[in-house]
Amino acid sequence: MTTAAVVVVAVTVAMNAFSGIAALLHWKAILPGMAKADVPESWLTFPIGTLKTAGAAGLLAGLVLGVPWLVAAAAAGLVLFFVCALYTHVRAADYTAQFGLAVVFLGAAGASLVFTLTA
Repeated sequence: MTTAAVVVVAVTVAMNAFSGIAALLHWKAILPGMAKADVPESWLTFPIGTLKTAGAAGLLAGLVLGVPWLVAAAAAGLVLFFVCALYTHVRAADYTAQFGLAVVFLGAAGASLVFTLTA
């Protein structure tokens, strides 16, 4: 992997690990945005927190072990997750900061996937 790919994947790991753990802990700061998007608080544990954390773990494991297909699989899973997240926000007509964050997260996951597949 190129240095740029490693940096992009590492940033994506950090973003999703923090966000996934925050969701698993039902961090109070994210609750209003989830309510605005009509996401039940119970979903913070599964699927949201679990899938973000698993995606971060997959990216990290693939990076550390030097297994590009694992990085690509985890990145593809995160891309699908954030496409669904954006769909959820659009259905609820929620274009608040959490919608913007989902766009950023989707971009990071997409960049990780592209860098990995082209490395």
